[in-house]
Amino acid sequence: MTTIIEIDGSQGEGGGQILRTALSLSMITGKPFRLANIRAGRKKPGLMRQHLVCVQAAQRISNASVQGDELHSQSLYFAPQAIQAGHYDFNIGTAGSTMLVLQTLLPALLLQDQPSRISIQGGTHNPMAPTADFIRHCFLPVMAQIGIRVEFEVEQAGFFPIGGGKVMATIQPWQNRQSLNLTERGPVQAVKAYAGVLNLTDDIAKRELAVLQDQLSPSHSQQVYLKGISQGNTAYVAVQSEQHCQLFTALGEMRKSAERVAHDLAREVKNYLGSNAVVDEHLADQLLLPLALGQGGTFTAQCISEHTRTQAAMIQKFLDCAIELTTTTDGTDLITVMVSH
Repeated sequence: MTTIIEIDGSQGEGGGQILRTALSLSMITGKPFRLANIRAGRKKPGLMRQHLVCVQAAQRISNASVQGDELHSQSLYFAPQAIQAGHYDFNIGTAGSTMLVLQTLLPALLLQDQPSRISIQGGTHNPMAPTADFIRHCFLPVMAQIGIRVEFEVEQAGFFPIGGGKVMATIQPWQNRQSLNLTERGPVQAVKAYAGVLNLTDDIAKRELAVLQDQLSPSHSQQVYLKGISQGNTAYVAVQSEQHCQLFTALGEMRKSAERVAHDLAREVKNYLGSNAVVDEHLADQLLLPLALGQGGTFTAQCISEHTRTQAAMIQKFLDCAIELTTTTDGTDLITVMVSH
């Protein structure tokens, strides 16, 4: 009998990340898990639509037996069988994050012998998740450094509350595993500012770019054109340094001016430029799992969030690896993932 891994979903930051990481690692290791108190730290606990799609998608690619896979369920049992590479279509049916579904499936699919192609419909620009721009310009380029090859395209953008976005990803088998060393970012080579609207007036993006121009003096400034059926606004800034491209994103909100959106974004970028860290706090927790599955690595982060600590604890429940979170003498956080092969 395989031992069932028992997980308390209220641990650490108590969010959906615990579920997604458990699904990824259960599929990869073949170890079943039982998760209680799902998203106990959230205002509406239990499985929301996007979490349920993660469960259903994981079940489909690994032929798992599942109990508790229903909306608002606060406990889940998941026992995977063999992962099947292939072509898959998933529809969240709301503006729930397509990127979080992608990040749940990616680790399992890249460890297969054949490529997989997946399309996911839902939200592409969500406030509590990486945006499609972040995945394309920041996350996937770092993945490429450790040998992971993913072709990624956004067919339609999707914003809350309608969604209607669609992304496609082709995931190649991970053949050439490299370790990662991102402890120095090197000189900043370019700062690029972008803003775009979907089914809203262009002047929103123009006003955001004007503020970013004023605050950051970017080397490149551009309005991006989005297509889709929802309404929304996104602004993002890419800081391209010698070793890494870090992306910062802000989404338009009701009753928040374009100027305020851009101002808050510029402040985030300035905080990063004033630090010695290579990656921001959001990318930090997204790097842990790929590094633990590959050759490990080390990187400096702007801050070690509760999210990152929770992620490190979850990974070490399933995998034989050590994740060290330390602070260097200049106050920069250093994260090291050591794997024993």
